[in-house]
Amino acid sequence: MLRAAGAVASAALLLPLVSAGPSATAEQRASDALQRDFAAAAERYGVPQSVLLGVSYLQSRWDTHGGAPSVTGGYGPMHLTDAATALAEAPHHSDGSEDARGDDARPARRTAPAELPRAAELPARLRTLDRAARLSGYSADQLRDNAAANVQGGAALLADAQKKLGRPLSEDPADWYGAVARFSGADDTATATTYANDVFDVIRTGESRITDSGQRVALAAAPDVAPDPAQTAALGLRTADARQTECPRTVACEWIPAPYEEFGDGDYGNHDLADRPASQSVKYIVIHDTEGSWDTTLRLVQDPTYVSWQYTLRSSDGHIAQHVPLKDVAWHAGNWYVNAKSVGLEHEGFLVSPDAWYTEAMYRSSARLVRYLASRYGIPLDRQHILGHDTVPGTTAATIRGMHTDPGPYWDWAHYFTLLGRPFLPTAGPNSAAVTIRPDYATNQPLYTGCVKAGQACAPHGSGAVRLHTAPAEDAPLVKDVGLRPGGEDSTNGVNDTGARASTGQQYAVAGREGDWTAIWYLGQKAWFSNPRSEPTAVGARGWMLTPKDGAADIPVYGRAYPEAAAYPVGVPVQAISPLPYKLLAGQRYVVGDRVPGEYLYATTFDTAGHRVVRGQEAYYEIQFGHRVAFVKASDVRLLR
Repeated sequence: MLRAAGAVASAALLLPLVSAGPSATAEQRASDALQRDFAAAAERYGVPQSVLLGVSYLQSRWDTHGGAPSVTGGYGPMHLTDAATALAEAPHHSDGSEDARGDDARPARRTAPAELPRAAELPARLRTLDRAARLSGYSADQLRDNAAANVQGGAALLADAQKKLGRPLSEDPADWYGAVARFSGADDTATATTYANDVFDVIRTGESRITDSGQRVALAAAPDVAPDPAQTAALGLRTADARQTECPRTVACEWIPAPYEEFGDGDYGNHDLADRPASQSVKYIVIHDTEGSWDTTLRLVQDPTYVSWQYTLRSSDGHIAQHVPLKDVAWHAGNWYVNAKSVGLEHEGFLVSPDAWYTEAMYRSSARLVRYLASRYGIPLDRQHILGHDTVPGTTAATIRGMHTDPGPYWDWAHYFTLLGRPFLPTAGPNSAAVTIRPDYATNQPLYTGCVKAGQACAPHGSGAVRLHTAPAEDAPLVKDVGLRPGGEDSTNGVNDTGARASTGQQYAVAGREGDWTAIWYLGQKAWFSNPRSEPTAVGARGWMLTPKDGAADIPVYGRAYPEAAAYPVGVPVQAISPLPYKLLAGQRYVVGDRVPGEYLYATTFDTAGHRVVRGQEAYYEIQFGHRVAFVKASDVRLLR
């Protein structure tokens, strides 16, 4: 059995076809080639194949992503990190024009794009590719671009970790628990332990799938593998402060508080004290991405002049930091109504970078946290309540264009909801009155532009979104969004343009069918998307819908559900009920997400004595109106089944 000592000399012999860039024949590899790559690397470095497969699955689900980096600069099936190179030109999804509070009652609190750290500041967990190159003898380019070399590099790192722990290169997977924990790159014991537990859970239960490059990879279940978690004691890691955290026991979570302090002229930061859920219900969980590195993001949330959110999740290992108690209101969604009734989760990464992907470790930690929060507050696990920041509506016509667009079209909602235990399954037949958007993420690769430069095509990538046209044809113009473009211009295929986009899990009323095309009601118009029976991009759905009440030609649509003027007590300024620049027309139908009361949290001062929750008699329905949700008055509509 060859060992790492001969790595440099034997590299070319083991993998003679490895090149500095992606192989021109990469797509012609046998469908079991990656499986054989894992076997060869395991043999060469003395790592149990199940351990190598388990670690790779938790990082990438064995996908190669065409050689593109993850949101934290990780490459290939083993997620070997080179963040300094991968993130050097990472663009931002927003120019900072969104008011994170979204509250008309006080001055706007703007966000600015976070700056990237210098290469010298990057922690070791974001620089594993160079170390793998030294251990394996492959160049950095080979480790980035060639899956076989990448697997060899990951195996070299695992074997090196095992040796540094003074443990033998055993054939028993249980003996590798400590090395797996070290591979995570975590700097605290709880995260390293949680990561290793997840890897060994994969080993015990087994996995199999066809990867994004068409490779068939399988890990047979080994239910009797029982490692000793005490192996992590030898890592010498810190103990994270979890004393005030509100997290499930199945994740690693630490307390890094956001500041609540007054700093002059009546201003304070960076959240509001409240008493949820006693004062008001928590109805939403909002999924964000950070647009900055982990360390930069933590610096920002601890700045009282900045904004806030409840949790940040780290991509490389799924570690969680909590910043704001759940009873308090964070400033994160750009809509005060949503902020007051939501929990915000920031996920380390960038919307495009230029071809972003998120690790399995982070998806799993996030799903566990969301399940915990949903159970705690009775939040339904659906896309009307688990919102992307890009589906939070603008509060008024003036704010629509500044709303954020994360986590964007590359977030895998289908996989995420499978982890949540709520996969998007058909609930009605093929001729149903409503549909749930559900394209195949890996093969659905619509053209997007603007990942690196305006107008420049993004690298091909799986997406959970479908594009919407004015007619059932690919060359038909995209539907318009008069909120984003008041001048009436067409929507574009820009990666940040949500004007003609429907996303996985969203439900819409069917407006027509023609051949392989389906039309839905969207922003007050008929919108067509390709939905062939051979490769459907939507499935049948059943549920409540609404339409304007009898006799109404159209009704207004709102970005928040505020109470009527008569509900406000003395001392609390009346908040305008300002409609958005859209109309819900007679004959159109929209899927109902929830019925909610008109409600406003008045909390504009550091002293909480004057804070009030105002509730009115007017009720609203939340609907899936466009890519973003919206609200209509219950008195303006009638329900349909």
